[in-house]
Amino acid sequence: MPQFIRNVADAVGMTHHAIPVALLMLTTLPTAAAAAPDTVFFPSADGKTEIVGYLFRPQTPGPHPAIVLLHGRGGPYSINVNKDCTLVSRAHPSAACNAGGLSRRHAMWGQYWADHGYLALLPDSFGPRGKAHGFGRFTHDDPDRADVNEKTVRPLDAEGALGWLRSRKDVRGDRVFLQGWSNGGSTALNVMQRQGTASSGYRAALVFYPGCGPAALLAQTLTTIAPITMLLGSDDEEVSPARCQDVARRSIAAGSKIDVVVYPGATHDFDDPGRKRQTVPANSAALRDAMVRAIAAVESVQD
Repeated sequence: MPQFIRNVADAVGMTHHAIPVALLMLTTLPTAAAAAPDTVFFPSADGKTEIVGYLFRPQTPGPHPAIVLLHGRGGPYSINVNKDCTLVSRAHPSAACNAGGLSRRHAMWGQYWADHGYLALLPDSFGPRGKAHGFGRFTHDDPDRADVNEKTVRPLDAEGALGWLRSRKDVRGDRVFLQGWSNGGSTALNVMQRQGTASSGYRAALVFYPGCGPAALLAQTLTTIAPITMLLGSDDEEVSPARCQDVARRSIAAGSKIDVVVYPGATHDFDDPGRKRQTVPANSAALRDAMVRAIAAVESVQD
């Protein structure tokens, strides 16, 4: 891959660099998953919540590297089905919010990773806590979000997912990665901060348009030895890309390894494969670029 993808200092504050057409052709844009993923259950590291998860499996024999996918504030399910969803658990399955009702973005990315030989796990942090409906825009101060927040609650779900994956014989326990969107991106950054200099956690994180303010992050300067790739849209209407770049600058100065890419003209949810987002040319270009970068970022992490 070109040096600019790996050059942390030069990446901070940069605008989008065009990836060669030949490289883009190596990665095709997937459609939604051909079949629903498996439904699984595992304990959160909070010691009290059983998390519902959706597992996308590669077709090739394992053991496989793995990646945990952290949904945003809207939850893992499609807005076409989640309005009336509340509790989703082993004892209370939902007729709408289930493996067949995932949003197109989550189904697309889960299948994308499986097609590239990764076992992908999408945990539902909201359904097991009675909030499968998710939350709308600009609801960060909603008190109903306190017990599913990205600073003290959701990182424990991600840590539980890591432990559960490492207990499986079909997973390479030394090759588990993290990906998060928006609120889930903030959660991923907080997981990295909690790991700190420990080498036993997630090997790397991919964060898409996270919230980076004090209300979203445990620290405004991240200290972690695991590399982070941060993908932002310059025209994000929900979070501030400039604030995330400021966090990245301070974190790099403190010794963390963070690559930042800002896509000119791209909005929040630029990788949502739905027509509303993908009719924006900048979003379509950003999605294809992000898929190339995502694979490059995890495969560049040395054993």
